This record gives sequence, C-alpha cells and structure tokens, in this order.
Amino acid sequence: MRKKESELSVIVKAKDLGSYIFTVMDKSPKKFRFTFVSRIQNLSLDILDNLYRANFVYVKDKEDSVHITQRKDYQRNAYVALKLLGFLALAAKEQGCILPKQYEQISIQSTEVTRLLLAWSRSDQNRYKG
Repeated sequence: MRKKESELSVIVKAKDLGSYIFTVMDKSPKKFRFTFVSRIQNLSLDILDNLYRANFVYVKDKEDSVHITQRKDYQRNAYVALKLLGFLALAAKEQGCILPKQYEQISIQSTEVTRLLLAWSRSDQNRYKG
C-alpha cells in the first residue's frame, strides 16, 4: 500500500470550506442562484486554485525572486478571495440567502483558512528574506 501524500493544512481547510459552501448554497432559494450562490461558490474555487498554484511554485533559493514573487501573488490572490467571500457571505445572510448559523460556520472556516494562509506567507517571508 502506498503512503498518501500529505497536503498543506491550509489546502485541507480550504477544501472543507469549499465543500461546506457547495452544500449550503445548494439549499439556497433559487432567486439567488445567479447572484450570491454562483459568486460564493466560484470564490471558494478561486481560493483553492490560488492555494494549489502557490504550493506548486518551486522556489530554488532566496535569490529566486521570480518564483518568490509568483508564489506571493498566488497567496495574495487567495487572501483577497477569502476577504470577498466573507463580505458576500455576510450580504447573503442579510438577504436571506443563507441562515445565520450557516454564515457563522462559513465565517469560522474562512477565518481558519485565512489564519493558516497568513502563517504560510510569514513562513515563506522569513525563509526567503535576504
């Protein structure tokens, strides 16, 4: 039996967040399908996309500024998508698209993903500073 490759904690948590979002948004009223539902689902996918891209940027050493910048950009894009997701989830709750408990769960999970992402970014910054 092959050993399973481990993923970064931030990616695992982002997958959990995305899974929860798809489950919750599937139960939202149809009138929100092309506004909040699709936008929030797409943002959850954007977050995962950027995290994977950042993780697969290979940085040789601290002089590899092109790849360091590329990784930072992907991490920053994931961070911005998390902030937008938080705003849209709040707006969705206020409009009755999702329940307050669902908003609370999205908020908790997105905060955890943000915390792990910022820790990863700080770790990279410390590793690659000259």
